[in-house]
Amino acid sequence: MGVKKEEIVFWLERVAEVMAANREYLTELDSAIGDADHGINMHRGFDKVKASLPEYASGDIGNILKTTGMKLMSSVGGASGPLYGTCFMRSGMALAGKEELDCADLLVLLKNCTEGIVQRGKPNPGDKTMYDVWLPSVQAYEQAASENGNNVLASLQAAVQAAREGMTATIEMLAKKGRASYLGERSVGHQDPGATSSYLMLQALLDVINT
Repeated sequence: MGVKKEEIVFWLERVAEVMAANREYLTELDSAIGDADHGINMHRGFDKVKASLPEYASGDIGNILKTTGMKLMSSVGGASGPLYGTCFMRSGMALAGKEELDCADLLVLLKNCTEGIVQRGKPNPGDKTMYDVWLPSVQAYEQAASENGNNVLASLQAAVQAAREGMTATIEMLAKKGRASYLGERSVGHQDPGATSSYLMLQALLDVINT
C-alpha cells in the first residue's frame, strides 16, 4: 500500500480542518509559555494552504509539499512559519517528481521535515520543542518499517504513537528554546504548543491513510 497524491492533498486539507478545530486549544497552550498566538497562526497558515491548494494540487507530490512550505513561510507568524515552512519545502524537494509514496518515500518525507526543523531552529532532544515529537516519530517509523516489511500503515501508526508520547513528554521538560525558555523553571508543567500542532499534523496523516 502506497500513499497516493490525492491522499497528500486530503492530508493538507485535513490539517487545515484540524488546526481550525484546535485553534483555541493551541492558543491556550501557547498563552501559558509563549505569545498566545500559535493556534491563530496555525489556523491562518493552513487555511491559506487549503484555499490555494486547487492552484497547485495537480502537480507532483514534491511540488505540492514545496509549495505548501512556501505558503506557510509567508503566512504563519512567529517561529512556526519558518520551521514548518522549511519542513515542507525540504520534504518537497526530496520527493520531486513523485506521484505516489511507498514506505521508504514516506520516511524521506518525515526525515526531511525533521531535518528542516533542525536546520531552522537548531533544537536538541529535550529542549521542549516540536523536535521532541518529530525525532521519535522518525525513529519509530524507521524501526517499525524494518520489522513489518515496509508496511506503510503499521509504520505510520508506530510513528504517531511515538509522536503522542513525545508531545506528552514535553509537559515535564524545561524549555530551552524560544519564548518559553525565558520562563525557566516556570515552563515545566506545560505542554509545548509546537509539539502539539506537530502531533496533530501527523495524526491527520494517519487518519487520511487509514480511511
